[in-house]
Order: sequence, then C-alpha cells, then structure tokens
Amino acid sequence: MKLLIEEYQYNVADVENVLDGLFTLQDVEQKVSVSYVGYYYNPHPKVRDIVFILPKVLIDEQGLVFGEYEPKDLIHLDNAKMDEKHRKFLYEFAVWIHRAIIVYNDSHEKNEIVLHRQIQDEGKGSHKKKSNTLLDVILLLIRFNKENQQFFTFILKNLHSGFNKINWGKTIARTTAIVQDSSPTYLNPVNKKRQVNFDEELIVIFFSILQYISDTYGFRSNINFGFKLITGAKFKRYLDGFGRTRLRQIKYKYFSDTAVKLWDLCYAFFDKTYKIRVNTSQSEYLLVKSFHIVFEAMIDELIGDTDIPHGLKEQDDGKLVDHFYTYDGLLIDDKADDDIYYIGDSKYYKIGNSLGKESIYKQRTYARNVIQWNLDIWLNGKPHKPNMADPFERIQLFDEVTEGYNVIPNFFISASIDKKTLSYEDYTEPHPNQPPVSRQFKNRLYDRDTLLLSHYDVNFLFVLALYARNNAGAKAAWRHSVRDKFRRAVQDMLKEKFEFYALAAHPDVDASAYFKAHFQETLGKTFRPYENQQLFSLALDREFPADNDRLLASLGENFYVVPVKLGEDPSDSLSVERSRKGDIESPGGMGKFLTCLVRKEEIGEDGRKNIAKLYQLFYNHEAEGATYVMLNMPGGDISEAKYLLPLIDNTIDGYYDIERISFGTRTKVTKDGQSIPNYPTLRIKIGAYHPLERRCTEGIVPRMANQIWSYAQLQNVMAKSDGYGDFDEEETDVNEPTERYSYIDDDFIE
Repeated sequence: MKLLIEEYQYNVADVENVLDGLFTLQDVEQKVSVSYVGYYYNPHPKVRDIVFILPKVLIDEQGLVFGEYEPKDLIHLDNAKMDEKHRKFLYEFAVWIHRAIIVYNDSHEKNEIVLHRQIQDEGKGSHKKKSNTLLDVILLLIRFNKENQQFFTFILKNLHSGFNKINWGKTIARTTAIVQDSSPTYLNPVNKKRQVNFDEELIVIFFSILQYISDTYGFRSNINFGFKLITGAKFKRYLDGFGRTRLRQIKYKYFSDTAVKLWDLCYAFFDKTYKIRVNTSQSEYLLVKSFHIVFEAMIDELIGDTDIPHGLKEQDDGKLVDHFYTYDGLLIDDKADDDIYYIGDSKYYKIGNSLGKESIYKQRTYARNVIQWNLDIWLNGKPHKPNMADPFERIQLFDEVTEGYNVIPNFFISASIDKKTLSYEDYTEPHPNQPPVSRQFKNRLYDRDTLLLSHYDVNFLFVLALYARNNAGAKAAWRHSVRDKFRRAVQDMLKEKFEFYALAAHPDVDASAYFKAHFQETLGKTFRPYENQQLFSLALDREFPADNDRLLASLGENFYVVPVKLGEDPSDSLSVERSRKGDIESPGGMGKFLTCLVRKEEIGEDGRKNIAKLYQLFYNHEAEGATYVMLNMPGGDISEAKYLLPLIDNTIDGYYDIERISFGTRTKVTKDGQSIPNYPTLRIKIGAYHPLERRCTEGIVPRMANQIWSYAQLQNVMAKSDGYGDFDEEETDVNEPTERYSYIDDDFIE
C-alpha cells in the first residue's frame, strides 16, 4: 500500500512512479503535491498497488503525521517503520474515507468533484497486488455476496438433503419395539447423523464478516440466509487471531473455484498481509478533487437545516453560507418560541491552524445579510409579510421599543484529530484561539453591528464515521447534542464578557417613551426577549464598569432593576423588587392623563345629526394645535395632567400633549331648566400626538371620561382590555364620575 497526504509537498523523485496516471504539477523547486483525496490503483509495473491519498487533517502544524512521522517516510507504508497501532489506524481510516466519499456521491448525484472508475476482477490472474488493504477486502467481500447468491443456495440444498430421514436398518437392529395389536412401534428411531460440514462453517464465517462490516463501517450487505452468526466477543476472538487459525485448519476441504475464492477472501480479511490474486492490468480510482466540499457537506448534513428560504443560506449577493439552522435563543431558556438563527462556516485546515482575516470578514457579511433579510420581511413586508408558521420567518430580530437586535451566534467549525489517542469518540471543544467580538460601538451587545464569533474543533474521525455510517437516528441525536453544546458555549462566553440585568418600568414610566428620550444611553444595551413584553433585558460589557454604574443609577430611578443569570426568567425577581421598592414618583415619569369623551355626532342648526368636527379631528389624529373646550370639570388636581386621552368610539389608541390649560366660563342649564351663569370650563391647547403600543377597545366605556388617570391606571385599563394580567387593583382602579354620562354637556373645539 502506498500512502500520500493531500496537498503535502513531496520531492518529485520520491513519488515519481507512485503518481503515474494522476494529473499533478510540480513547482520550480521540484516539489509536487496532490489535491485529491481517495484511493487509486496504480498498474505501473513498478508499483501495481493501491495508492491512498488521505486528508491533510492528519498533518499538524509541524508537518508531521501523528506528530511523529514525516509524510515522505510513509509513502511505502508496508515497509515504513511505524507503530502497529498507527499502521492499523491508517488501514481503517482509509475505509472510512472511502465510505464517506460514496455517501457524498450518492447524495449529490450531479456533483463535479468525485472521480470514479471501478475495474477490478478478482481471480487467479497472472498478477498479484503487492498488498491488499482492508478496503480491498471489504469491497471484494461485498461484491462476492452480490454475485454468488446461487452458490449459497446450492450449498444449503445439499446441506439439508436427507437430513432427519430415519435409518430403518439401524433402528430395527439397535432399538426395541413395542408391539401393540400386532403392530411394532419404535419410540427412539435412528436418524441419519449429520456430519461436520465445512461448507456451512465457511459460509457462517463469511456472513459474520459481512455483519461486522455493516455494523462497524456502514457497508450494507443483504444476508438472506438464516444462519446463527458469530458476533460480539466470539467474533472479536476471530479478529484477534482465531479466524486465521480456524481457516487454515479447514483450508483443504474445498475444491470448487467459488469455495476456494470465498476462503481466500475470508482469510484475507483476517490476515491483511495475505495476497489476493487479481487481474490488474487497468487502473481504478475513487477520488475527490476538493475534499473541503465533502467536509462542508458532512458537517451541514449533521447540524444544518434543510428547506431554508432563499436569502438566508443562498444570499442575494451570491454568497453561500456553509451551515444555517434555527435553534433555541441565547437569552431565555424556557421560552417555547424563542428560536434564533445560527450561522456556521466550516474550515478544512491542517490540525491547529487558526482563522484568517478573510474568514472573519466573510462571516460578518453573512450575518448582515441575514439581518437585512429579516428586516425586509418584518419592517418592509418584502417580498411578503412574515409567515408565523414558517420557522425562519417568524423570528423577529429587531425590537421596535428598545431598537435593539437579538443576538445571532456565528461560529466556525474546523476538523481536529487527537494524535495521541486517535479516538473515534465524540468531542467538540472550543479552539484555543478564539476570534474577537466584532463591533462598531463599545458596550452594545444588542446592536446590529455587534457580531459574536466562536470557533470550535470537532473530532474529524467521529464526524467522518457518523457521516459514513449514514444512520439517520444517530445523526439526529448528535445534531441535537452539538446544537445544544454550541448554544451553551456561546452563553458561557456571554456570561464571561457581560453582566445581565432585567428591567421593569415604574408604574408612572412609559418604557417606550423613556427609551426614545434616552436613546443614546440605552441603544444596543436593551432588548425584549421575554414572554412578558413589559420586561427588558439589559446587557453591560464588563470592560466599562464606570459607564455601567452611571447607567444603572439612572435606570434605577425609573425602572425596577435586578441582576439576572443569562437564560433565566426574571419575573419572580422583579416581583420581589417591586414589593420591596413600592410605587414611587420617577424623574422620568409620565405625568397624568386627562380623559375626554369624543362624540361622533352633533345636532346641526337644521336639526339634523352630522359627523362632529371634534370627532373627525380626533379620529384622524389631527387635533394638534386646536383648543379643546371641556365643559364639565374633572375631579382631581388638574395641574397634574400632562396629556389629553380621548375616548373615541369606545376606543383608546393614543394621547396628545397638553401645551396649556386655562379656565373659561359658560352658562350651564340644569336638568330642571335653570341657568347657572359663570360655570367654569377648561380650555386645553392640544400638542403633539403619541400613539399607544396597541389599540384598546374592550372595556372602554363613556363613563371613563372627565377623569385624571395616572400612567399605572392607563396600563391597568390597557391590560384588562387586551386580556393581560391585572395590576394592583387598589392602586390603579379607575373611578366613575359623580354625574351620569347622559347629563354631561358636549365638549367642543374652538
């Protein structure tokens, strides 16, 4: 067996005959490298052997295989001085590579990177391969099973012909009969004795080998006969040497060419140094031109999603993301619908290599394109509004209240091999050199230009074997496991770099208005990840303690603030903080709201009902600049009112600033017709309009007019209207007016 390593620079003299027939180029220093991975049978008279080209992940940063061997010293592997453990590993590793290429080629029918030619006729030809690899034997065993089913059927018929037939001569001579009614009855008849059948034993060994190959390497074979196979510890004994011993004992029991060929194959499996006679006048090969594409396909099938909308993985600017999927978000652990996008990039390097600047720049571009795709759907409705049943479209990255962006994990995956253990076990570890956090502004985790990057090493041998076995159940289990591992690793990184707090606005504070007024201080630091949309997450970079303390002090005057562990729901902690701190007047508090009733119709001079001018202005949100005359004085301290809250069609959807309040008089006519001169009225100069977060209709009634509400009372009305949880009833109940609505005069606009 000849062994080459992908992209390693060999001296031309060392590989002159080995590479015969492969397209290679040498540089000016008389060096040559091979950009393929796979195997190639070289029929050159000086070679006549399998040439394996293995992936460059076997080489470390010092250019050594397993950290011990120069690749040039392993070209002639059979004669190389190396540990038997390493030699055995290379034989098995070649099988896994072959199997992975087969799986890739089967699942990517129109690929242009796999070169495949199979010309191999086993038999007693004039030439022998100088070494048979484990891969050779496996392929020949599988082919023999496919092409010789009639042979097995013929053997089985002969095995069972005449079996259990009574030998009457021996039965009469050797046993005693019981005579009843002149008829003898033999209770213990003598059957024909079954002799040891060596054909059957060889077939059992053969099918046991096929079962072992299927279980271990994923090469499936049909076993159509119901023999009791050799498995488990007993078969391991065969692998440890008993297989060769037993086959030697029965070697000369076979005379047909087919049986001898089967014995040769079984023996070769147990003794890889045995030579199988093969006609090898032509070459065969299974090669991949760009193995990094196969590696990307392996990782993507094991961790990625399918049926991804255009624009996310296949992006509009022509870029193609290696791996893309949705999984649980980072900010809350137990929220049912909290998925976020995960963007991954495979890096097929030699062991220990770090990321380049270009890779990090490309990852930034991938993330920005994903954010823009999401914004186009949610904010612009292009090409359509989000479909909430679609797992990709229902994710909303942008929070309109805080103007923050959810955190999108970006990661790199590179192949690694433990050169000491050469283990096929699963391990996924952070790379020693992690990329820095990419950002445009400091201390803004929830900013669209802040990009979290992480780099992980996966065990190439484990991934290779998992992909090559092509077991759907095993792949699904690892997919969930590794996704959860990536998520928790990113969470650990965030916990190390940031402090997290939860916020809830004081009863007199409109959180949305506060964040707009304090845009510069809170932008990129706040976001709403929780199911209760009245709660906010605050993330502060540990590198800026002085800035963080100032912001916490300012927020503490207007919000309930509690530290929180990343992933936890802060509802209980905030409830405790509310009880401890109570309701207080906040510097950034909203002030109070003066409610007014807007009637839709008025009686004109002609006695007909018309749409009131007052109604039209408020309905169209165009009352700014007008003077509103309130004919019935509200209860409470009018000087506390900062906003005018109109009730229109039993609905509230926004409020106006009160620029100025003055008093006027009118003549009031009572129910019994008496006139009261100089009855006081309010003249309210209306300012800018502010929409509420949502339109509230349920529970809004006319008797709520002419009252002064705190912001907490307004929140209570909105919460009840939309079916949200109640606030403290004693503190926030809306009082009914002393007069019945039917006796209130109509207000008007001057």
